[in-house]
Amino acid sequence: MSSESSFDIISKVDMQELNNAIQQAEREIETRFDFKGSKSSIALEKEELVIISDDEFKLNSVLDILQSKMVKRGVPIKNMDYGKVESASAHTVRQRIKLRQGIDQEHSKKINTLIRDSKLKVKSLIQGDQIRVSGKSRDDLQAVMALLRGADLKVELQFTNYR
Repeated sequence: MSSESSFDIISKVDMQELNNAIQQAEREIETRFDFKGSKSSIALEKEELVIISDDEFKLNSVLDILQSKMVKRGVPIKNMDYGKVESASAHTVRQRIKLRQGIDQEHSKKINTLIRDSKLKVKSLIQGDQIRVSGKSRDDLQAVMALLRGADLKVELQFTNYR
């Protein structure tokens, strides 16, 4: 067994699960009475969700349905950047939602600062859009995980490659 243990901190959206959540939400929209005759739809375009509906109230309802399906399927809703609601063709409104994949520089620095301020005997290293945390004690690594789960960050974190 090696003397150093480590894990990676990542932030990714599982696109297959997101696709499944979108399909479930669309099925629910089709069957709900309050959406009869509505032009509501959800589309996934690369790294962006596009939600279209008749008015802002129905758009918010579609968003609530989608978020509930995403939570049930374990898709993080913290990784969504909501655009403003804009008017679209045929008297509809549209909202674009960008999906964040990976940890951006700002959040990486904040996570590094949190780990450093915890005074645990671990090292953290930014590797592109993920962070590797390593240390001799597995208890310290698990304390870092607990610390980051409890921190109020604007990005959903997953912990992988724990060895």
